[in-house]
Amino acid sequence: MAADLLLGIDAGQTVTKACVFDREGRELGRGSARVQVSSPHPHWVERDLEDVWQATTAAIRAALVAATVPGSRIAAVGIVGHNDGLYLLDEAGLPVRAGVTAMDTRAHDVLEEWRAGPVWSRALELTGQVPYAGSPSALLAWFARHDPDVVERTRWVLFCKDWLRYRLTGQVATDPSEASAAFTSVRTQDYAAEALDLYGLPGLADKLPPLVASHAVAGEITAVGADATGLLPGTPVVTGAHDVDGTAVGLGAVRPGLLSLVAGTFSINQVVSTEVVVDERWQARSFVEPGRWLTMSTSPSSATNLDWWRGVFGLAADDDAYAVLEAEAAAALGGPSQLIYHPFLYGSPYGETASAAFLGVRGWHGRGDLVRGLLEGVVLGHRVHVDALRERFALEDVARLSGGAARSEVWSQMFADALDVEIEVADGSEAGARGGALLAALGVGWYDSLEQTADTVRIIRRHQPAPKRRQVLDDAYARFVATAAALRPLWEVHQSAGSA
Repeated sequence: MAADLLLGIDAGQTVTKACVFDREGRELGRGSARVQVSSPHPHWVERDLEDVWQATTAAIRAALVAATVPGSRIAAVGIVGHNDGLYLLDEAGLPVRAGVTAMDTRAHDVLEEWRAGPVWSRALELTGQVPYAGSPSALLAWFARHDPDVVERTRWVLFCKDWLRYRLTGQVATDPSEASAAFTSVRTQDYAAEALDLYGLPGLADKLPPLVASHAVAGEITAVGADATGLLPGTPVVTGAHDVDGTAVGLGAVRPGLLSLVAGTFSINQVVSTEVVVDERWQARSFVEPGRWLTMSTSPSSATNLDWWRGVFGLAADDDAYAVLEAEAAAALGGPSQLIYHPFLYGSPYGETASAAFLGVRGWHGRGDLVRGLLEGVVLGHRVHVDALRERFALEDVARLSGGAARSEVWSQMFADALDVEIEVADGSEAGARGGALLAALGVGWYDSLEQTADTVRIIRRHQPAPKRRQVLDDAYARFVATAAALRPLWEVHQSAGSA
């Protein structure tokens, strides 16, 4: 039987997904597996690398079963994964220690020092972004100070998807979209020794993996990889990309000016550009093609807030529970927004000290009012980022939404109303995995350009801004921003008082 299908893998920070697609990008089968996250110390967020690999093999096998196809039907594989964090291998290709996710904030002391000196402004100009706690630059600097043996034993500094591709193919590499998290020049889009010097890591150059184009074939499935996954030995695997780049490709948001939004663990708000524009409020990183940049304004403050709510109040992790919450929020939509929710459980656009809170809760408010406030708070947090991008980029009057919020019509409509744009939702459940698969299709010559892959996207829902609701959310946004500004000094006092 001919190898006529694609496999896309999206390795997130808690769940790994794998999907089988046909050559037009239609999803035929999906598998997923959760990876346990541990916090052995305050601010640490880690995962066992072997667990990450086992979750990936389980997701691949489940996807093949769901699509009812043998591994021999897969013509090429593309992987995308969460960026930042650290996945360190030794000379033998074994993990040096547990992987560190982008949610980790142990390096906050490093950031404080860098903010007080020349590192901050120079990093922005050179790399297109300022570091944050989960950046590989800050984490490696932290290990160099507090556990130098980790850096000494490291042979390769990889990102999540690079670890998985290494297990599948035995080849070490990364792509420009991932490398631009810390160690490349934003203008040359290549490794910059000056960046390593800036972060106090001059000896790291030989530990950085080769840069290989996102859609280039970087290796083939080995016999060991085939045995673990059910794929055929020799199946080509492309380098892949940062998952937000993969999502942009999977949504077809590859032309300059078309905003794409990811509402998942992170609030990701991004636009492709053909010029470098730097600002502390976003990251200007290399896109999957040379001469293009993906400008991302982000914070870990999006749809994961609803997962937290569900867990705290003992609701099952299934579609029925989410449908109940959505219905309760919809029933409470009449009238002005009475509650303001700051969705800063894990981070914010306002710095590391910000925390989550409801404002305005009174005795007559019910669960539906609180859920409405939470959903709106997530959307208004996205608007903080989008308004920043609007100051410097000519954004279209349409945006494409993916992630957990895109599965909810109520939530999707809130995005249209709060951002005053038409929201488009594409078919398929996994835009990131789809992007990985389309990069694989480019790698084996099924498409000639990103623009051709974008033509395969099928829009299944459109949400137009509703004027009355837009005014309600404009008013709520003004209070959201004003209260955040007022709370900022109190957040700092609260953290300095020893709050974990």
